[in-house]
Amino acid sequence: MLATTMRRAAQQGRRLLSDGLTAEGKIKSLPMVYIKGEEMTRYAAQLMLENWLEPHIDTSAWEFFDLSCAARDASNDQTLKDAVAAGAKIGAIFKEPTVTPSAEQVKEFGLSKPLPSPNGAMRRGWNGVTISRDTIHIDGVELGFKQPVLFERHAVGGEYGAGWKEVGKGRLITTYFPDTASFEGGEKAVIVDARILDNERNVAVVYHNPLDNVEALAHHFFSRTLKAGVTPYVVTKKTVFKWQEPFWAIHKKVFDENYKAKFLEKGLLENTGGELQHLISDAATMQIIRWTRGGFGMSAHNYDGDMLTDEVAQVHRSPGFITSNLVGVAADGSPIKEFEASHGTVSDLWHQHLRGEPTSFNPLGMAEAVMGALSHAADLSKDEETARKTHEYVTCLRRAMHNTFKYGQGTWDMAGPSGLTTEQFVEKVGNRLSKYLAQESDDEFVDPSASKPSVLLRRAAKQVDTDKVQELFAEFDTDSDGSISVAEFTEMMIKLGLAPPKEPGKESASRAKIDEGA
Repeated sequence: MLATTMRRAAQQGRRLLSDGLTAEGKIKSLPMVYIKGEEMTRYAAQLMLENWLEPHIDTSAWEFFDLSCAARDASNDQTLKDAVAAGAKIGAIFKEPTVTPSAEQVKEFGLSKPLPSPNGAMRRGWNGVTISRDTIHIDGVELGFKQPVLFERHAVGGEYGAGWKEVGKGRLITTYFPDTASFEGGEKAVIVDARILDNERNVAVVYHNPLDNVEALAHHFFSRTLKAGVTPYVVTKKTVFKWQEPFWAIHKKVFDENYKAKFLEKGLLENTGGELQHLISDAATMQIIRWTRGGFGMSAHNYDGDMLTDEVAQVHRSPGFITSNLVGVAADGSPIKEFEASHGTVSDLWHQHLRGEPTSFNPLGMAEAVMGALSHAADLSKDEETARKTHEYVTCLRRAMHNTFKYGQGTWDMAGPSGLTTEQFVEKVGNRLSKYLAQESDDEFVDPSASKPSVLLRRAAKQVDTDKVQELFAEFDTDSDGSISVAEFTEMMIKLGLAPPKEPGKESASRAKIDEGA
C-alpha cells in the first residue's frame, strides 16, 4: 500500500514538473538576473517580490545583486562587475532604479569616493544596441497618447562618453590614428578638426558615434513598429550636424531593402507619402506634443532619444507610464535584454516613508519591467511548458494591475485622495493576481471616474506655480469674464506654439518642416 502511494506521488510530481510547475505548485524557475537598487523603488520592489512573485514563482535560479551605493562602495564596485557578467551570461535582467550619487550624496551616504553611473558599464558589458522606450496603455483608462508610441534610443555614443578639458587660448587639433593593423597596411593619421581658440576660457569636448550596430538598431526598430502597426520616423539634426547623416542613411537602406513593401501593404506609410520619413529633432519635439493620437515610432541618437523620450513620458502622463528596455547582444548572438522603470528612485516618497508618513507609489513602470524580464527569460528558455506558464503568469499580472486601476483602486496619482497607499495597492493587485491564476471570476465594478484620471493628480502638479497660472489665464481672458472663449484659447495656443496645424492630406503634419535646417 505504501509503495503504491509513493509511486502515485512520484508520478504526480513528474506530471507537475512536466507541466512547468514545481512539486509545490509554483512555476519552475527560469534563469534571470535581479538587480536591487535604492530608496522608495527598492522598498516597493521588495513588496512586489513578496506579494506577487515569490508566492507563485520559484526564484531559486535567479541571481540577485545589490547595486545600492553602500554595496557598490563596500565592494569597490565588484558587485556591479559581477552583475554585468551575470547579465551577459543569462541574458534576462530586471533592474530596480539606482542612484548615481552627487557630491552631496557622497557625503550623505558616507561613501569613500564618487561612483559612476552603472548604466555605462552595463551598456558596454552587454554590447548595448538600443534602449527601447514605449508608452504603457491600460484598456479603459485614457492617458496622453491614444495609441502606442514606440521609441528607440541608440544605446552608445554621443555626449555621454565625451572627453573634455577646460583650456585657454591656443590651437586645438583632433587627430585620428588608425589601429595597428590599418596603420601597417598603409593607412595614415587624419586630422579630424583643427581650430583656433581665441577665448581666455574654453571647454574642449571630444566624442564619437559608433556606427557598426546602427544596422541592428534599424532592424530592431522596423521589426517592432511593423509588428505594432505604427508609422516609423527617423530623427536627427543632420541638416546642421552633418556627421549625423550616416545614422539616417543606414536606417533608410535597411528600410528600403527589407521593410518598405511590408509597411506599404499594411497602409502604415499613408501619412508619409509612401516613404520612410526623416524628422529634424526640433520638429520631432513639436510633433510629440501634437500627435496625441499616437500610432508612431521614432529612432534617434543617444542624447536626442534621452530628451525626446522624457517628453513622450510627460505627454503620456509621467515617466512611470513608459517602459525602458536595454537591448544588447551576447557573444553567441542571442539577445540580452535588461528591463527597468524609466523613472528614478523617487527619493521624496522615500523620505516620507522614513518619517512614518503614508505614501502612494505607483509601481506600474517597475511591474512592466519585471514582466518584460520574465517574458524574455521565457523566450530564451528551451523548457516550453515552463515558458508557457511564465507567459500566462505575466498575462495575469498585467490584467490584475490594469483592472485594479480600472476599478478605481489605483494609487493617489490615478485615483486621488481616496486611492490606495503603496502597501494597499500591492496587496490589492496580489489578491487579484491569485484569483486570475486560479481562474476565478472577478466581478468588481468598473469605476467610470477612473477612465480619465485628472492631470492634477500627478505628483508633478504639486510643483506648479498657481499664481503664475492665474497670471497667464488673466492675460488671455481679455474680457475678464472668468472664462476663455475659443478665440482667446486659439490666441493662447498660437502664442505658446502649441496650436495644432491643419492636416495636409496624405502628408505628415510636419512634412513642410522635415528637411529644413534650424
